[in-house]
Amino acid sequence: MRIGILGSGLMGGKLGTLLARAGHDVVFSYSHARTKLETLAAEARHGARAGTPAEAAEHANVLLLAVHWNRVDDVLEQAGDLTGKVLITCSMPMTDDDSALAVGHSSSGAEELASRASGARVVSAFGTVPSEVLFAVYEKRRLKRRPSLVYCGDDRTAKQTAARLIRDLGFDPVDLGALEMARYTEPMTMLVAKIAYEGDGGPALAYRFEQFKERS
Repeated sequence: MRIGILGSGLMGGKLGTLLARAGHDVVFSYSHARTKLETLAAEARHGARAGTPAEAAEHANVLLLAVHWNRVDDVLEQAGDLTGKVLITCSMPMTDDDSALAVGHSSSGAEELASRASGARVVSAFGTVPSEVLFAVYEKRRLKRRPSLVYCGDDRTAKQTAARLIRDLGFDPVDLGALEMARYTEPMTMLVAKIAYEGDGGPALAYRFEQFKERS
């Protein structure tokens, strides 16, 4: 797949690197410094390269949004028309000081994004795990027992695309249904972050759901 990374910080940089190593054609964009994008592309190898948000969007059939909530409008404006593009978001709708969710209860950041990125097919994915665990999960991707990763969206084909990328990175995709389910996954992200960054085990944390048969 041709994938444009909109936001090349900790999460976007790591996801883009691993997607390139998984065989996808990746363009990194939207960083404070062009040199950082070029460094990421060089380290990712496999033909990855640096570009502007507009170049990343033009090149891609899939875009990964990984910016702070207060930068969403700016990066969307720079990216241009996203009609028909699969737009996977792991951006949390946080207040400027990162102390609380800026959107919740009756909506979600993913739903707000879908209204702003008119014509894009939005899927919420990847935000529910810390960036620190991504490389470890990818390295163990051939194991039969994989950690789970939830995702949701309203477009079936876009969700199938997201599920493929989730598998490529070593996770077991768990389809939660419509995009409005992000109203639950976004608070879940905050719970995972609490455990990862304030617990004793460190931030390289993933989760797994298992289904058991109920005994009669």
